[in-house]
Formats: sequence, structure tokens, C-alpha cells
Amino acid sequence: MSELFDAVDALIASRSPLPPPAERKRLRQAHGLTLDEVAAALQVRRATVSGWEAGKTEPRPPERDAYARMLKQLAQLYPAVAPVPPEDTAIPETPAVPAAPAPSAAEPAQARTAPTGPAAKPANTALRPVAPAAVPRPAVSTRSTSRRPAAKRAAPASAPAGGADPRYENGPLAVVDVADGQVLAYCVGGLVLDVPAKSIPALVEWTLCEGRLGQPKLSGPGKDADPLIVLTGAACEHYGLPVTLTQQERLAGRLPEGHKVIKQLTRANWQLTKRGFGPWARIYRPAQGSERACVQLCIPSWDALDTRHWADAGQLPPADLARLLGTYAARVMTPRGSTAVTGLELMTALHPPTRASEPDAKGKRHSEHNLGSLGKDPVDCAPCEAPDGHPLLADLPRFHQRTPAEVLVEEAYDWARPLTDAECLRPHLVGIDVNMAFAAGANGLNVGLGAPTHVKSPVFDPKLPGSWLVDLSHVDLSRVKLAKQWTDLDGELLPSPFTPKGERPQGPAWYATPTVAYAVELGYDVTPIEAYVRHDNGRYLDAWYNRLRDAYLATMADLGVYADMPPAEFLAAMDGYRQRDPQLAIVVSAIKATVKGGIGKLRERPRGEGWKPGQPWRALARPTWRPDIRAAVISRTRINMHRKIVRHAAFTGQYPVAILSDCAVYASDGPSPLDFLPYRDGKPLPGGFKLGLNPGLVKHEGTQSVLWGEGVREQFNAPELNLARYIKDGTVTDQDTGE
Repeated sequence: MSELFDAVDALIASRSPLPPPAERKRLRQAHGLTLDEVAAALQVRRATVSGWEAGKTEPRPPERDAYARMLKQLAQLYPAVAPVPPEDTAIPETPAVPAAPAPSAAEPAQARTAPTGPAAKPANTALRPVAPAAVPRPAVSTRSTSRRPAAKRAAPASAPAGGADPRYENGPLAVVDVADGQVLAYCVGGLVLDVPAKSIPALVEWTLCEGRLGQPKLSGPGKDADPLIVLTGAACEHYGLPVTLTQQERLAGRLPEGHKVIKQLTRANWQLTKRGFGPWARIYRPAQGSERACVQLCIPSWDALDTRHWADAGQLPPADLARLLGTYAARVMTPRGSTAVTGLELMTALHPPTRASEPDAKGKRHSEHNLGSLGKDPVDCAPCEAPDGHPLLADLPRFHQRTPAEVLVEEAYDWARPLTDAECLRPHLVGIDVNMAFAAGANGLNVGLGAPTHVKSPVFDPKLPGSWLVDLSHVDLSRVKLAKQWTDLDGELLPSPFTPKGERPQGPAWYATPTVAYAVELGYDVTPIEAYVRHDNGRYLDAWYNRLRDAYLATMADLGVYADMPPAEFLAAMDGYRQRDPQLAIVVSAIKATVKGGIGKLRERPRGEGWKPGQPWRALARPTWRPDIRAAVISRTRINMHRKIVRHAAFTGQYPVAILSDCAVYASDGPSPLDFLPYRDGKPLPGGFKLGLNPGLVKHEGTQSVLWGEGVREQFNAPELNLARYIKDGTVTDQDTGE
């Protein structure tokens, strides 16, 4: 009888009722759960849960019963809100909206709702009465903000449902605009707040006292993110700021010190950071203990949102811009400046330099070094790692050109070769691009955390990060070890893995650890002459990689592209994905730029300010100025690419004709990557190129004809013109079309 009961239970579980896919996602997000957390609880893959929420697949026993149980409990906590009936069935065509009186200091700021998305109306229509069917109202249509001291943000005893931090219930940021003379703050989720502030100092006070804006810290010892206020052009005018900067102000990157708004801030005892009042201004008062009083301003009309990464985000209506930046903030972090600055700040946010110690004999805690971080003090790089003009090189002759034996040069590929006769007979050139290549290069990478140690005649250790002076000119690509088996290749058709231009080394040169380790992997002995190694090391970038990977995958899933798609479906889903939601597509671009810019910022060069060679520049004072970490990531990224092209060549006899950073171009008989990438029974070559969304996998970059390629090279009289630079759309420019 018990077997019959078990069979009945299994039958019922197989039909456990589930809410619609969109409701599944709403319930998970309402409780603050990530896809990874749900997947771990149900012992399935992240992509599986994502597919359930997208309606692409349905759960099966035994996971279905557990999933239904979870959703049922969440539905009890967060019931769906029924549409609010309209107060007035008549909607005037041109309603007159009287300006609401500014609330007094004792009155709460009134919340409103605003439409979002591509079809959102201009800012001044946000206050018009709308029918519920036209614009869905959020679960909480009104909120009030209470008074708080400017420098104190004490958390209430209990957090609200869903795990949201009550101190920041209005989200991480707001876009401030002026409509019909009324100042409005458009927040994440469609919330709109009245802003009574009549000056920039008052706006800062309002933000800290009543705005309830900010973001909880990303790491235990870290700090909460300061609120971000985005000022539209209309808001700039309202607060006495120029809508655009003059040419001189643009070059300086800031307003002149005598500007009236800066004087207002000074009189109110607010300070600006050293970069002054520019497109990304930070306004603060010195911290008192652990309490902070700081607001970040972003001014799109001053080019705060670089169009190379944010496209036309700065031109969006306020509600849409709040949605776009809010999505980025939730998945990456609240922007702290350019995507490059934010990428670097994310590293520090995930690995704060200090933490509180255990209580001493008197029960007092002290600040101490946070293990696994870069610390709070900068460290000197090795001389070979220093870029030209660095103070370590001040004794060199003024126009001295350092040789490979004097300087570490780990850069991305920029290599091309003429097509062979056989390749010229093929009709197509197909480009494939590695997803989040530099993020993949950072994943699991052991990097130095402290200062280097100089060693003479060291024994190479592939687990020890550092810079090595070694001769790799004896490595012959015509015969290499693959999976411990010697393999013959056409070395003339391959770039060297040891130089960015793909040229074979001519003698001793400086290399990062991943480059030297690859020479050993290919079957060749190495004998370093000297090295600068870092015994204090760790996988500093792992958390950074994980956060950016998850942000990328989640946003692409929102655009209909999933990590577990078969190759053909993946290619189809990637075709035109940006048009499905142009705003989310901008978020994807910004996430990618955060990766590349963050890595590049590790070796930031002087930026004017009267700098002269041999003198220190501002970036050198940062603990995150680490050219050795940048070199290691780029080295590993380039080696990852070379490893794939070597395995592909050994298996198929096909060689790339051009490589630019993370894009490789092959001659092909067909226009699709599937026409030359080896798949057997749906499975790719182990260790070779694999189509897919995850970082390190590849997507289709573009296809052109072989005749196009030969014509371009003939037109520019450049037999080795890098076709990977132009493969995407065939337009020949000087712009890097890499990721």
C-alpha cells in the first residue's frame, strides 16, 4: 500500500501548480533572491532556473514540487497587487497640473509614479492621471521619507519584507528633472519624489536627509554606496549650473573655482574632491567616525555618460534613465564615474583595504589590514613594470627607448597575415569574438597583492605571480605539445603567443607569469635570468569577475539570450538582441566597458595637470595602481586566445588570418561560425572555440567576403591590414571595433 501512496504523491508532485513565468521572477526578486541562490537550493543549474522564469522550460519532479512550494510561500509573503481603480474615469487631453507647494521641513516628500520603458512620455507627462491599464502601478504607489541627520543613517531595527535596506528604500539613485517649474526626482521602479531643494547645497541636504537613496555595501568590511543624483539639463538650469561646459571647462574637466555654485557649497561647509565640480562631482563633509555625508552627482549634458559605452542614455527621458542606471547599479554597483572608474571602484568595494579587528582588552576595535585586499597604501612596481615617465625611470636618458629586455610589454593581440592561396578560394571571412574576454582572463588568476621581490637566476614557478626576464625565442610553433602529445603545425600561419604583434621573440624579454607558463605548457624549457615575484598573492579578481559575469548573463537573459542555449539557437538569439530592449542593450555595453576599463585603469597614465616625465602623477597614490595585475590579466587573455587557435589548427588544419584583441577571423566555406567550428553531436572541440554566452565562449562578430578583404588590403596597400578590426560591418575606420 505504501508503494501506491508513493506513486500517488509522485503523480501529484509532477503536476504541482506553478504561477506564470513572469510571476515566478517577480516573487524571487521580491524576496531579494538571486538565480544562483534558488539554483543552489533546488540543486539545479542557474540557467535552468532562468529558463523556468522565461517560460522556455518547465520544471520536472522532484524539483518541480520543491519549486512550487517555494513560490507558494513567497506568494503568501508578497501577494500580487490588484490594479488600483482610477479616481476619475475621464482623462483630460491636456490636463492642467498645478505646481504642488514645496513640503516643509516637517512634512514628508510626496511620492509619485512614472512610466518607464522605451515608450515613456517626456518628463512633464509623468504627472498626468493615467488609467491603470495603460501604466501598471507599482506595489507601493506612495512612500514618505522622514527627517534624518545629514551625517547619520542609522538602520531601523528590522528590514522591510523582501530584504530591502530601509535606509535606501527609494533605490540607489535618482534622476532630477524640472517639469512645469516643479523639481522631481525619478527613482528606480517608477517612483517619483517631489524635491523642495532650491539650490545645490539644499539638494545635497535633501538627498541625505529625506531622499532615502543609496546602496548597501557589497562586502562585510566595506562601505555603503553614496547616493547618486543625476541632473538633467533642465535641472542644471534650475540650480544655476551651465547646461553644457565651455571648451576650456571641458579641457579642464571642471567648473572654475569661482563659480557661484561652488561658492554656495563652500558657504554651506560642503567640500569637493580634487577633481572639482565636473561631470562626476563628489560633494562631501569629512566623515565623523563611521558616519559618511557624501553625494555623487552625474551630469549627462557635460558628457558624464560616454556615448562609446552608454550610447544615447544621456538623452533618455528621466524615468527611462533612472531605470537604465538603476539596473546597472543593482547588478554592478552605483556608478562612481566613468565605466573605467566604476570597474576599479568595484574591485575595492569587493575587497576593502581595512576591516575592524577583534576587540582588544578594553573591548575596543581597531582598523587593520583586510586579508586578500591590496591594502590602504600604494606599493612600488618593479622597474620593468613601470611605464615611460615613471619616477623609477627618472635616471634614464630623456629619449631612451627601452628594449624588451628592459620593459614588460603584455598587450592584447593586433596581428594579421596575408591569406594563403587555399584561403583565397574560400568565399567568406568569418569573425568570432570572445565574450567578456578580459573578465575570463581575470577569473581564477593568481595575482600579487603586495610589493615585488627581486630574484636573480630564479627557478620558474607557474603559481608565483610576477615578471620574469627569460629568453623564449627557442619556442617553435611548428612542433608543440598538446595534451602532452607532440603535434606538428604550420608555425608560419600562427602568431607568436609571446608578443602583441605576433612576432617571434629575438632574445630575452620580460613576461608575466601566464606567458612563461604557456611556453612550458607547449613543451619547452625556460631558464629565467631574473624576476620580480610577489610572494603575497591571491585570487583578488575572482569576486570582481563573478559580479560582472552575473550582471552580464542576467542582462542578456532579459534580452532573450541564455547561457545554456544550443549553438544554432544561440546564434539566432544573438541576432538583433539589441533591438529587443535598446535600454538594456546599453546596460550590456556598459558592463563590458566596466571590465575593460577597470583593467586598463590599473595602469592609469598621467592626465595633464602640468605633469612632467620623472614626476609622480595622481594615480600613483592609489593602492589600485597596479600595472603588474593589468599585465597578468592581459597576458592570460592573450594566452587563452592562442591556446584555442592552436587546438583549432591541430584539429581542423584551419588557421586565423587576423586577430584583434578578442576577435579572430577565419576563411570559411560558409558565412556562419558553425561552418568552420568543429562540432560533433552538438559538442565542440575540447579546449577550442565554443559558441555560447559565458565569458570565454565565443559569439559571431561578423562576416564579409574574401573579395572584400582582399579589396580593402589592396585599397590601402597593406597586405597585412588587420581585417579583424573591420569584420563586424565592413566599414574601414580607425576605430577599434573589439569588445
